Amino acid sequence: MTSAPLPAAPLHSAPLSVAVIGAGMAGKTHANAWRQAGTVYDLGLPPVRLAAIADAHLPFAEDAAARYGYEKAVGDWRDVAEDPTIDIVSIVVGNALHREIAEAMAAAGKHVLCEKPLAGTLEDAEAMAALEQKHPDLVLATGYTFRRNAGVAMLAKLAEDGALGKVAHLDARYWCDYGADENVPIAWRYKGPMGSGALGDVGSHLVDSAELILGPVVEVSGAQLVQTISERPVASGAIAGGRGVSASADAPKEAVENDDVATFTARFASGAAGTFSVSRVAHGLPNYKALTVLGTGGTASWSLDRTGEIQIADASSPQGLGGMRQVLVNPEFPYFGNGSSMAFGGVGLNQIEQFTYQAHAFLQQVAGITDGALPPCASFADGYRQMRVLDAVARSAASGGAAIEIA
Repeated sequence: MTSAPLPAAPLHSAPLSVAVIGAGMAGKTHANAWRQAGTVYDLGLPPVRLAAIADAHLPFAEDAAARYGYEKAVGDWRDVAEDPTIDIVSIVVGNALHREIAEAMAAAGKHVLCEKPLAGTLEDAEAMAALEQKHPDLVLATGYTFRRNAGVAMLAKLAEDGALGKVAHLDARYWCDYGADENVPIAWRYKGPMGSGALGDVGSHLVDSAELILGPVVEVSGAQLVQTISERPVASGAIAGGRGVSASADAPKEAVENDDVATFTARFASGAAGTFSVSRVAHGLPNYKALTVLGTGGTASWSLDRTGEIQIADASSPQGLGGMRQVLVNPEFPYFGNGSSMAFGGVGLNQIEQFTYQAHAFLQQVAGITDGALPPCASFADGYRQMRVLDAVARSAASGGAAIEIA
């Protein structure tokens, strides 16, 4: 009996070492993604060395390093910058820290994958985008993982292929409840100017997904930014981003600085209209994102609570049997075919896998793999553009909903 041939050896054999800065919820998801990146799609990625996890609260770093198999935990991100053996860094900390860390990592010759939004301010985002000109040899990317969701990517494909006719309208919602409890302690998410709260946190994902589907937004209008909870208790210990932690009602309070809710409309370069709504105080909705694309020849929708399917209505239904129908994510969808170990309809996907696909794409970029590669990650310039859209929304709200063109 002849044994099956062994898989071909990786084409790029020099290892790439990875560190993650930030060991909260998203930081641990990045740590897992680097560990899993070589298990999906074609062989040929360089071996990945899981070098270090850094967090200002060292016990968080130690816990994540132990769980995900990283060699060491450190309490200062500067230790990562100074380590010449580390090639790639994920930045997964408060937005206000992104610029300083990214500049230090780029100066040290390290490739950087930075969580969205790119920075805490538009000025910092502009400076980070400029790093791409200063360091053309480095891959500097912004983490918009929903680009890798099979259902979202299928909506984009349907729109691009004309399967929905002329698209007139996109409706986009991202509603969360992580800030609904007024006893959730103050954290970096609740600091910064209006527009950097719910809009910057989850609205950045929403705008990126909308532009993936319909192309660039050229104008926003009718914006409202609402602060529902004006103060929160001071945290008594280390917390990870202000999620899932409460304090006593009699704890000292500190002012919330930014927005809990944002709504606005948009105009795409195609002429289509967009309606957007985000919240971090939506009780009972821990993580609800939904996109609906409405065209003259079809309507398609996707939501994060049913991420293994899309809903679609088009002219292919028999006479009298039209209306929205369920289509399960299957190997014909982008990303799914070789991105799941059980690639058939009904298995579904989860949000965590998007990070794995993103890590795989990033490693391909660093290794210079182009043949059959996944779409590249969003650049720092892309992240800066998203920040300009969000800034325009904030300026529209400050101007009573005035129309603001995207510069």
